[in-house]
Amino acid sequence: MLSLSEVENFGAIDADADELLRECFQDHPAYLAAKRNKKFLILGRKGSGKTAIFKRFLTEHDSNEFSYGHSFEDYPWQHHDLQAQTGVPEERRYFHSWKYLILIGLAKILLNQDQSQPWSEDSMKSLQALEDFVVDSYGSRDPDVRQLFSPDKELRLKGTLKIPFFDVSGERIRVRELAPHIQEVNRAIQEHVLRSLNPENSYFICFDQLDLGFTKSDQAYGQRLIGLILAARDLFIAGRERGKRLNIVVFLRDDIYQDLQFEDKNKITENFSELVEWSETGSGLTLKRLMESRFNAVLEVEEDAPISWGDVFDETREMPSRQTKYRHICDRTFLRPRDMIKFCNEVLKQYKSALFGEQFDNEAVHEARSGYSDYLLNELDDEIAKHVPQYKEYLEVVKEIGSTQFSLSEFQEAFARRSNLSEVDAASALGQLFEFSVVGYLKPGGRGGGSEYVWRYRDPRARFNATSEVFRVHAGFKEALDLTRQAS
Repeated sequence: MLSLSEVENFGAIDADADELLRECFQDHPAYLAAKRNKKFLILGRKGSGKTAIFKRFLTEHDSNEFSYGHSFEDYPWQHHDLQAQTGVPEERRYFHSWKYLILIGLAKILLNQDQSQPWSEDSMKSLQALEDFVVDSYGSRDPDVRQLFSPDKELRLKGTLKIPFFDVSGERIRVRELAPHIQEVNRAIQEHVLRSLNPENSYFICFDQLDLGFTKSDQAYGQRLIGLILAARDLFIAGRERGKRLNIVVFLRDDIYQDLQFEDKNKITENFSELVEWSETGSGLTLKRLMESRFNAVLEVEEDAPISWGDVFDETREMPSRQTKYRHICDRTFLRPRDMIKFCNEVLKQYKSALFGEQFDNEAVHEARSGYSDYLLNELDDEIAKHVPQYKEYLEVVKEIGSTQFSLSEFQEAFARRSNLSEVDAASALGQLFEFSVVGYLKPGGRGGGSEYVWRYRDPRARFNATSEVFRVHAGFKEALDLTRQAS
């Protein structure tokens, strides 16, 4: 077993850079629900671990499991937009273009990965029809998905898919003219795909990074997301009805999902969605167990003698706030793995600079707060800047107040002193900070007992209450905003 001074870090905050992700992956209920074809919509706050699950689907699977992942950093949305249908409800404008993309992804798996094909006589005929269509239309059995909706692409339909009543002259149609006919095209492709799927195998088409470029003011973006969710549900149910192990797994930020409005949303939420969330304590997955798995990995602990949080952090001495170190750290996170990993890395950094004792003590935790707070503020900038362009000015108001706790009148007075914010309502600005969990508000106790603070990161359904008498800045921002702690 190594000593803490020999450890470089406890992992990275980003799933793409985290070398411990595979070794220390936690079998979250959301992952298991999707893996077992129970749920297709995986919701969670940014940084909660959705991408970690996405990567697990793509990199770790049995020989009879196949997956294809879509990540939209470089996806040509402008070509997708050309497929928007008219004359249908807004939430279904992109339904068929998403379904087409998913079906082609399944065809790519069947033609290039699944060595059990053809598994039956019917599947042989359908597989040949799919190959003829894909190769003749895109010139390859494994086409680049970024080119599927290129306007000048020509699809061969009549001879290969045998679409009945297809009334376009000739056998080819340009993608730019596909929208009026895409429903019939999808129906034919879907039938061939479902016939070809081997019922002994599992097939996953996964969608991640759907929040890139999202803004609440972009109505079309919301319609695209709704279209994907509805298309995923349609194919998920169709596969189940045909006895096929098919799942179209959609990873989406829960706050974005909460703002989407469409028919049957509650049915999807109740029956087909799972939330990626982490807790401080309890029988489920906790941030403590997450870190314990990483402690054991980096310290090269023997499997038959694992160590716990208390072996790394000295919990015999409370923090000045009479908290355990674990609770002290959790209060400064958004209960996300990346936050906990970052804080522990900062503690390790401070510990190695002083080398006090064999465990992390109060001083190391205290000194780690500044570096961690800067990180959290930078994380906020990534998330809020494009949605609330003036958010830095709002934070300056908070800094002028100078304490972690304040009233609405105090905020309004400081807000009014900033001439460049004269056209903005103070309560609205505070509400926007609440939306991104910079601040929470005190909710008076009801029948159940005492008052409590309401935070959006703890409850994505929570709504801002401007009539509250007390507001509090999230503890993670205290050092970065140079605030003093005020007793409640």
